[in-house]
Amino acid sequence: MKRLSVLFSVLCLLLAGPAWSQAYPSKPIRIVAPFPPGGVADLLARAIQPGLQEALGQQVIVDNKPGAGGNIGAELVAKADPDGYTLLLASAGILTINEFLYSKMPFDPAKAFAPITVVGDMPNIVVVNPKTGLKTLKELIDKAKAEPGKLNFGSAGNGTTTHLAIVLLEQAAGIKLAHVPYKGAAPAVQDLVAGQIDGLVDNPPLVLGHIKNGGLVALAVAAAQRMAILPDVPTAAEAGLPGFEASSWFALVAPAGTPRAIVDRLNAETAKILKDPKMAEQFAGRGVRLVGNSVDAFTAAIPPERARWGEIVKNAGVKLD
Repeated sequence: MKRLSVLFSVLCLLLAGPAWSQAYPSKPIRIVAPFPPGGVADLLARAIQPGLQEALGQQVIVDNKPGAGGNIGAELVAKADPDGYTLLLASAGILTINEFLYSKMPFDPAKAFAPITVVGDMPNIVVVNPKTGLKTLKELIDKAKAEPGKLNFGSAGNGTTTHLAIVLLEQAAGIKLAHVPYKGAAPAVQDLVAGQIDGLVDNPPLVLGHIKNGGLVALAVAAAQRMAILPDVPTAAEAGLPGFEASSWFALVAPAGTPRAIVDRLNAETAKILKDPKMAEQFAGRGVRLVGNSVDAFTAAIPPERARWGEIVKNAGVKLD
């Protein structure tokens, strides 16, 4: 019956023209955002929701299912029918990192999903409190080498991308920082601005405002290119630390086994939405670059990312239960 339902959905997709499907008019398409409301995954899901709803002629809802580094929401999608009605706004952590952090995973990230497209990405930024007196990445590295473990760097929690970005910075620079895990990025940023900790390696949305008003000092962008919104902040390579690149990205995926016709339709419609100049401008102000790449390009990019972060986690000895 499950297979027949999927085949029927594909047939309806191909015959319905601009409509997504007339098979289940009362059944909405659900985009699971596996993190709390207000985060980047949630914002991106809600940004593409109205466009998909209009393009597919079907109700689209965003359903927040946070917990376990995104694994709770991801498991719901991994085990859903592969008929195009349940999608996941996945993080890089879910698809390439969590399997190395958790001793038991409720699904296999390499086999559980059908990639659709990367929705948006953003580089991490090394930021410090002005009270540290640090003005450059080199000064940070020199101080950390002179006083190992003295500089306190916060993160959104053990095993999060902000934690692993600190690990990557330590490995690239040959330094030791004191890791201070928080229950989320927001309280970590609050304590950094208040001077309770010395620094963070975080995504742009929560720190951009503080950088612009002088509350935080940006030392480097962990990316190959500078950010247009922070043109005066050098890349890590420009600051003397080549190889230190860490970004967070979010992508739309479906359960494995979803027919390619449905995946391709979702890819095409999502890419159109992401090319809207107004939407690009809105997210550029948050430090997020909208992507909308092809199914094949996205699929090919996942294995090397998984191998890279697996090695980083292994070398750092980070484990979560």
